[in-house]
Amino acid sequence: MFLKKIIFALTFNVSLFLLLMIGIQNSSESRRVNLILKQTVKLPTAFIIGVSFISGSLTGSTLVNTFINQKK
Repeated sequence: MFLKKIIFALTFNVSLFLLLMIGIQNSSESRRVNLILKQTVKLPTAFIIGVSFISGSLTGSTLVNTFINQKK
């Protein structure tokens, strides 16, 4: 059951990532992300927002599934 939930979350987020790649083809607005020491290359704003959403979704679903599995 645990592995099934992880595979579902991974499949869902990969499909969202593929849709994101298709969707940002015509994005013209680019920005740099300021990290602590350096800046990234110019990336489309939609890509930055989409990747942060997808990584948060994947991390959240993995953490929730891990904590639920540990309680049992």
